[in-house]
Amino acid sequence: MLRTIRIILALLFFSCITLLFLDFTGAAHHWLGWLAKIQFLPAVLALNLGVIIGLGVLTLLLGRVYCSVICPLGVMQDIFAWFGKKGKKNRYSYSPTKNILRYVLLTIMVVGVVLGIGSVVAILAPYSAYGRIAQNLLSPIWIWGNNLLAYFAERADSYAFYEKEVWIRSIPTFIIAAVTLIALAVLAWRNGRTYCNTICPVGTVLGFLSRYSWLKPTIDTAKCNGCGLCARNCKAACIDSKKHTIDYSRCVACMDCIGKCHKGAISYSHRKSVKTKDVNSELYDNSRRSFLTATVAVGTAAILHAEEKTVDGGLAVVADKKIPERKTPVVPPGTVSLKHLTDHCTGCQLCVAACPNGVLRPSSDLSTLMQPRSSYERGYCRPECTKCSEVCPAGAIIEIDRADKSSIQIGHAVWVKDNCVPLTDGVECGNCARHCPVGAIQMVVSDTDNPDSPKIPGMNDERCIGCGACENLCPARPFSAIYVEGHEKHRTI
Repeated sequence: MLRTIRIILALLFFSCITLLFLDFTGAAHHWLGWLAKIQFLPAVLALNLGVIIGLGVLTLLLGRVYCSVICPLGVMQDIFAWFGKKGKKNRYSYSPTKNILRYVLLTIMVVGVVLGIGSVVAILAPYSAYGRIAQNLLSPIWIWGNNLLAYFAERADSYAFYEKEVWIRSIPTFIIAAVTLIALAVLAWRNGRTYCNTICPVGTVLGFLSRYSWLKPTIDTAKCNGCGLCARNCKAACIDSKKHTIDYSRCVACMDCIGKCHKGAISYSHRKSVKTKDVNSELYDNSRRSFLTATVAVGTAAILHAEEKTVDGGLAVVADKKIPERKTPVVPPGTVSLKHLTDHCTGCQLCVAACPNGVLRPSSDLSTLMQPRSSYERGYCRPECTKCSEVCPAGAIIEIDRADKSSIQIGHAVWVKDNCVPLTDGVECGNCARHCPVGAIQMVVSDTDNPDSPKIPGMNDERCIGCGACENLCPARPFSAIYVEGHEKHRTI
């Protein structure tokens, strides 16, 4: 019964969290957005003490149920492991814990957070890993299915569905997502929870707490006949049937061992096992100080290194827009500054998935890999849209309302004379001025001594909010005649 309840809850959590990354209408976030906020690492970076304490208490009471029920990457591994068991039953075996590797990777994660190396956080964090898999690999399939329904609905004179463009926002992120999925699938198929108990820093932290959990699987040596079925069905490889011990730091409370024991020798209870100290206790006791130090360090500030780039020009008659190389990247309103974003962002891709305007895409810079960046080739940041701030679970994008957004300056427009159509083609334009939502652009004569000279845009940097409407709607190709240069610290106008 316990195993059945765990599976039902795990599938429910997994389906709902996946829907957060697949839904492009925004409806799912209204009801299910809290599921992203109760993920461990985003809660730590957001300093959400209620969630952190809640997950800590949950682990101390029930063991690592977070890993087997709430964490989407953990549930995904269980799904792969389930298919693996279909091919070969009783496939697992006990293996000693790799404490040195676990704590080295936890230290690397902490150092990554402290030094602002976003790529380390994004690659090692389990929620972020699943987020990029869902956004880059599952979302296109979901949208293609939606477009197929829209195709047939249109022919039936129904507009219940509408088509959505499918496009890859970042090739590096797509490749990382594919490699991560393949690696996890192979590991889970063959060995169960290898990632959770050797690589995942969240699993290491919760593993430390779960050693002291109130309820845990315990072995009654009086009933055990030493058949080893429990160990051969433990995907965490934490049961030593010969010594009748369980490594509770790795046990994810999946209840598989209880269901497989024909003698009723394993129960999920407060009763202590005959052997209460596993073979790894000394290593964990020695690591306690390191763990506490690492946990405190997670909340420290990160160091942001700004990107050093230059801007290219160019003009083509017919070509897709190209991304200008900005000296300072543009990040969404609500991030406060580049430093704040780097300090808190886990690169989970939820804001990228929720952006309805195609503005946000993952960064390709190594120091901020997979963190959101604004780019205006496919759309611009509409003043009335605050989706990214509503869905961010880590506090990297602070929630703002529409009034706040209209007064936040995330960058300023820069005019490139060599690309401007009135000067290069001798035709009237003014597209940027007509579509600027804050009236920061006015068309002025290019030659003050000649009132009939071609009109060019004149920018008011004090009014510009960096929304990118001018850059997106500029007809110049392949580079716009106006592009947005980001601000390291956002300003209020």
